[in-house]
Amino acid sequence: MHVGELIDALIDREGGYVNHPSDRGGPTNYGITEAVARAHGYAGGMRSLPREEAAAIYRRLYWLRPRFDQVAKRSQAVAAELFDTGVNMGPAVAATFLQRALSALNRDRKDYPDLVPDGRIGAATLTALDSFFAVRGKIAAETVLVRALDALQGERYIRLAERRPANEAFLYGWLVSRTGSEGSVL
Repeated sequence: MHVGELIDALIDREGGYVNHPSDRGGPTNYGITEAVARAHGYAGGMRSLPREEAAAIYRRLYWLRPRFDQVAKRSQAVAAELFDTGVNMGPAVAATFLQRALSALNRDRKDYPDLVPDGRIGAATLTALDSFFAVRGKIAAETVLVRALDALQGERYIRLAERRPANEAFLYGWLVSRTGSEGSVL
């Protein structure tokens, strides 16, 4: 799936303006918080945030800056998972999940070196991803890696709800499957 389609699907899931009393992020529109909108130059009311502006923020902040576009050149499914996680938890968290999963899957450094989980996708992370796909076969490796990323994401959501009961209002929605009607990863 192309990044434009990922962003459109995300905006459709997030919906329009929301100001939920339990959401620490405050007012959002299309899933973009007021703080993020302001940091990226939007000065208007959050109810009036144009969809195109939200899409531009998603592309810039949650796709290009964390280099998920470079992951997409290798695996669109993994990049889509990172994008979804990055939007909800921050791109550095998503990148850290990738680095942790790749390190745990390298068979005690036999396939490639462990990665430093620094939350930045650079040459070492991309090389490890390439090696993982080469050693394990891309189709099977992609499935396993997306499952590992899902597991890390799910564990973090549950931990957030356990630590702050007000987050229980969002847990079900956080855990809703991010798959299309045929089961393909968005």
